[in-house]
Parts: sequence; structure tokens; C-alpha cells
Amino acid sequence: MAKQLRLEVVTPERLVLAKSVDYVGAPGLLGEFGILPGHVPFLSALGIGSLLYKLGGKNYYVFLSGGFAEISGDKVMVLAEVAELPEEIDLDRAKRSRERAERRLEAERRERIDYVRAKAALQRSIMRMKCREESRLAGTGAM
Repeated sequence: MAKQLRLEVVTPERLVLAKSVDYVGAPGLLGEFGILPGHVPFLSALGIGSLLYKLGGKNYYVFLSGGFAEISGDKVMVLAEVAELPEEIDLDRAKRSRERAERRLEAERRERIDYVRAKAALQRSIMRMKCREESRLAGTGAM
């Protein structure tokens, strides 16, 4: 049997995921990165997006928003500000959040509201929906 990675995803509130997996791909601040067993140790800040992990030839996803990933030995420890499994993502809430963020961004052009905050909210809502859809298409998540 091929060597695996131990993946743990935690937030300040809970342990989201703890599994032995074949591969991990994560959204770093400077771009996505991938981890296979035997990877060199490193630490990376995380952006907003989907963490992908492969197990038994299938793709699985976890929504992440901020935090850090530490790779050491054959362990990937993700300390995330926010982490949600696809089945935990409330699609209607994410859509409403996207609409609010889009309205704020439009208002920024006229009223000078907090553009960075509105843009981050928009990115989070879009990536939540993308994570849920990727998981659905892979046949490994909520329908």
C-alpha cells in the first residue's frame, strides 16, 4: 500500500477533519500548492478557497478562509480561521452573502464604503459555492 499523509483541519472552534489521505492541495496566499507523502517541511499562509484532498481515487473538498498550513513529515496540519465541509455550506446563505457583497461593491463606487471588506465577503461566498459544487460534481459531497 502506498504511503499516505495525515491531514488535520482545525478551527478555533472545532476539529473539522482528521483523515489519512493520498494528496492535499490548498489555496495558499501566493497560489495553490500540492502535497504528496514525503514532501519537504514548510509553512504557508492560506487564502480563501477549496482545500482538495484525494483518497482512494476520489476528490474531496473543504472550504477554507484564512489561516495556516504546516507540513511536517507526512502530516498536513491546517489551522484555519474558517473551515466548512461541503454538506455544512448553506447555499442560500452564501448566495445572499454574495448579493450583499456585490451591492456593497457597487455602493463603493458611489459612497466609498469599505471596499476591501466587501471584496473579501464576495470572494468567500463565491468560493463556498464553488467548493460545494466541486464536491457535488466529484460525487463525494452534499447534493
